[in-house]
Amino acid sequence: MRALVYLIAGILLSLLLRAVGAAHLDPLGDHSLLREACDVALIVSVFASGLAVERRVARSSWGLIGLLLAVGIPATIAAVAWFASAAMGLGLGAAVVLGAVLAPTDPVLAGDLGLGEPAEGVVGEPRLSLHTEAGANDGLAAPFLAGALLLARHGGMGWVGHWLAVDVALHVAESVALGVLAGLATIAVVRTLRDRGAFGPERPDGVPRWRAVIDGLVLAVPFGIYAACEPLHGYGLVAVFAAGFAFRRGERDERLHAHVHWICEESGRVTELVAVVLVGLVVAGSGVSLPGVGGWLLAPVVIVLVRPLLVLALAAGSPLSLRERLYLGFFGVRGVAAIYYAAVIAGSGVLGRHDTAVVVWTTCVCVAVSIAVHGVTAAPLRRRWLGEE
Repeated sequence: MRALVYLIAGILLSLLLRAVGAAHLDPLGDHSLLREACDVALIVSVFASGLAVERRVARSSWGLIGLLLAVGIPATIAAVAWFASAAMGLGLGAAVVLGAVLAPTDPVLAGDLGLGEPAEGVVGEPRLSLHTEAGANDGLAAPFLAGALLLARHGGMGWVGHWLAVDVALHVAESVALGVLAGLATIAVVRTLRDRGAFGPERPDGVPRWRAVIDGLVLAVPFGIYAACEPLHGYGLVAVFAAGFAFRRGERDERLHAHVHWICEESGRVTELVAVVLVGLVVAGSGVSLPGVGGWLLAPVVIVLVRPLLVLALAAGSPLSLRERLYLGFFGVRGVAAIYYAAVIAGSGVLGRHDTAVVVWTTCVCVAVSIAVHGVTAAPLRRRWLGEE
């Protein structure tokens, strides 16, 4: 619901700016601003997602999460591409690009639906799968987007072998390795500082002194890891999630974990505010007519058909109840991650001008519909399907 309020605020702000004659935000011309704002929000939220996953997770949950990532991403891309080609008239390359942009679910907006802070996680429930999948698939969607751009640029299949070996296998593996090493290195630094008394006793106001040290390190870690991936051609979001995941499993101080996660969550709320308000500024523009009827229909197709049916099929052998599967399937929120990848497409120059505009504006429409639908239905469906208040 919070994201819906931000979206409406952005739309109203856009209308106000237009009324006074100010220029509106254009996702094509202002793609750099959108990309940077969404990038910051994703880095913080993906790191928090990795931190929130409990150390003891049921094997069935890991199996389902693996299927959602390994099968869910390419299956979603294929379904969206087929619809975009059949109902929107996009060529194969642009249709697959649109599928890759809309494939990842969103940790920024799924935070309200997923796990709480690390000490509160309940192993094996659909919230764990939803939150962990959202944190991991933002980065794992990147090699698929790279493949879609290769298809759009070159056509044919001659590039597939190199793409699988380098873009998928090599760069994903190095990103995971870098993230894990960074997470373990952070633990070593924290332990060294603690052993040398850097944290000290509690202050007179009762606040542990280590918080003054940790607060300065928390956000430096994910942004540093993300920057380190750039010269290595790695996937920064994959590395950031792996770092949070490794930190959670290597450091057992629950108070420390709770505070680190709280810092990330609070920072994430601020970056979410900025990113979603920008989305609202965008969707109030005249470009929302560009996707046409087919583009507008894509939003309910993804929300009501593609994602739920895919999850129901992949979760068939899991211990989740039907209501839990419906929850996991319905709340595959599209949001900041999709806008980020759409901004990447807008600046890539790979697609033609018309196809780029259709892909970007269709993404904006789907994200706006997702924020609205999931924001309104989150509380009642959580009560109905999970029995939670």
